[in-house]
This record gives sequence, C-alpha cells and structure tokens, in this order.
Amino acid sequence: MAKLLYSATMSLDGFIAGPGDDMSWLTEHLGPNPMIDGFIGEIGALLIGNRSFRGDDPHRGTDKAGEPFGGGWSGPQFVLTHHIPDTPVPGITFVGDLAGGVAAAKAAAGDKYVNIIGADVARQCLAAGLVDEMLVPIVPVLLGDGVRLFDHPGGSKVKLERLGLAEVAQATMLWLKVTG
Repeated sequence: MAKLLYSATMSLDGFIAGPGDDMSWLTEHLGPNPMIDGFIGEIGALLIGNRSFRGDDPHRGTDKAGEPFGGGWSGPQFVLTHHIPDTPVPGITFVGDLAGGVAAAKAAAGDKYVNIIGADVARQCLAAGLVDEMLVPIVPVLLGDGVRLFDHPGGSKVKLERLGLAEVAQATMLWLKVTG
C-alpha cells in the first residue's frame, strides 16, 4: 500500500521557497544527488498543492521546466485545488478535496510513495495524520523569508523519528518517519 511522503529541499533557516514563492534560489543546488535519484524511482504518484502547481520552477528557462523533478519522473499527478479548471491539463487530475486527492493518489501509486509537493497540502496532510515519512534535503543557504517547510500559526507539534541521515553533494539529507 502506498505511503505518503512529504519531500522538499529546505534552506538552513527553514524555507522551501523564497519571498513571493520564488524558487530560483534552488537552481544552484540542483544537480547529481544519488539519494534523490534513487528515491525518484520509488514514487508512484504526486499530490501537488495548487500554489506549487501554478508557481515558480527552479528549472525555469531550461528544457527541464514544467516537469516533475526536472523531467526525472513521470506518472500520475493529482493537484489539490478549490478551483478546478474548465479546460483539462494533459497528465494532471484536479481534485477538490484532500480525502479524495489522497485516495486517488494512493490508488495510482500502488505500493510506491505518493510524493507531496507543496507546503500547504503537506500541512493539511500532517494535520489529518496522513503523512508517513518526510525527506528533507537541507542546503547551505539562508533565505530569511518565504514559505516555510511547515508553518502552523499558533503552533503544532509533529513528532518525527530519524530514519536516515546522509551528506550528499551540497545537501544534508534527512529521512524522517512521522510518529505523531
């Protein structure tokens, strides 16, 4: 059965996107990463937040723009949104509610991971107790502002257990299990 995994590259000060959802900061940190390359083969489907789907791309201006993992992955994609477009987008299924999106993504993923992309959809999945694991590459940069990996006004504690830690290229890779 599919597991839900939240993966996002994070700055040392906790941001996954810069101010205004800018992803250009990430461009210089993209490159060969054996852990990510191996992990991509374990993804069966994507559950994507609408803001991430419509947002900036660290591969902007290259032939890899607009493709998951810069073209390193293809498969079923489910975008969680309150505004389902009238015109279909090839390869994308738009879903209007979290439970339906998670169920559809898990069914499509089979026994592989459903990779969550987007801080807000990840926060919703964490609040609902649906996230099984997290993969967080931490890169050596401070952004000072932007979209946090996890943001819950008023606070919320999510217990994690470290499953793995690795130093790869320009990142420290944390693999975590959500325990509560």
